[in-house]
Amino acid sequence: MAGWYWTRWPSREGLEREAESRPRRVLTVLGRIVLLAVVGWGTFANGKYTGWAVAAAAGGLAASAALCTLYLRATRAQRPTVSYLLGAALVGAAGVADWGRAYTLADLLWIGLAVIALVRLPPAPALLTATAALGSYTAASWASWLSIAATIGGVVLLGFLLRLDTEARGTARRLLAQERAARAAEAESAALAERARIAREIHDVLAHSLSAQLVHLEAARLMLDAGTDREQIRERVVAARRMAQDGLAETRQALSALRGEFTPVGEFLVELTGRERAVLTVTGTPRPLAAEPALAVRRTAQEAVTNVRKHAPGARCSVELRYLDGAVELEVRNSRAPRGESSGELATSGSGYGLLGMRERAELLGGTLLAGPEDGGWRVLLRVPA
Repeated sequence: MAGWYWTRWPSREGLEREAESRPRRVLTVLGRIVLLAVVGWGTFANGKYTGWAVAAAAGGLAASAALCTLYLRATRAQRPTVSYLLGAALVGAAGVADWGRAYTLADLLWIGLAVIALVRLPPAPALLTATAALGSYTAASWASWLSIAATIGGVVLLGFLLRLDTEARGTARRLLAQERAARAAEAESAALAERARIAREIHDVLAHSLSAQLVHLEAARLMLDAGTDREQIRERVVAARRMAQDGLAETRQALSALRGEFTPVGEFLVELTGRERAVLTVTGTPRPLAAEPALAVRRTAQEAVTNVRKHAPGARCSVELRYLDGAVELEVRNSRAPRGESSGELATSGSGYGLLGMRERAELLGGTLLAGPEDGGWRVLLRVPA
């Protein structure tokens, strides 16, 4: 692990360029112009350059600038061989500049190379490059040992702090990318959950009304084929028409529910039990329910009462809504088994998917749903946190 640390490059994310504002770009350009002016003045002020010497000095400045640009790009791209070769070339270029009495340029190249290496290279190559650059600076400097020590110490400290800042910036960018990915995944999960909710709504609304209509219409067709009395056929058609009207009303309610426009649970159960001639009992202190628990109670009551109507016609049905501490319970019972079939057959008589949908809705809310025969009839018990 220690060996890996000494050869590990700093965070690539921390070296990426950010979109700069216009004032910052202007300041950056002005700073480079000032730096170039200082280096040019320092280069030409230390000697009398004439003719080809001026051209050579200008060429040296241009070459140094090109080497610095290439070095910055190579270290940003984290290309080891190119970075190390360009670093050695910069050390040599600084030595040539010092030999040509361009002391300002030489010092700037050595010190700048040391700082950039400490920030951008792996620790081991960074220390080697900084040692070579600062060693050359020390050997060529005419300043006192105290000044040289202070300069080297300041360069090392600056490089270390800038490296820490680079790592912190890279960590922040990685965390931001992870947060964005988590938000995208959360949004996708929410979209899938909403699709599942819409699918449940479609089943709860259309499966009841359309299946009931099909039953009555198929019965009417068979009666027509058998030459049954017209009045009996008319009763079937009227029943199918009533189912279509109920389905349309339920569709409107479902659309309102999807938009968050809920009828209070109490009012819905009063309307449902009144239409189906069931007995409604409410215990506990009524209170407003959140959207999802309210929808679970509504759909479970609708499914259970519809099953009683389909599979136990004429049976007495009771609906009880109980407000408990931190939860709400709904219990739907019918008094006797369907005519011509036992209660044990109810689960396989077409209500299986409905019971599955009710149980899934309850479990998604952290609740439970129990359904099964009881005392010759059928009982559905829903309990959800609310």
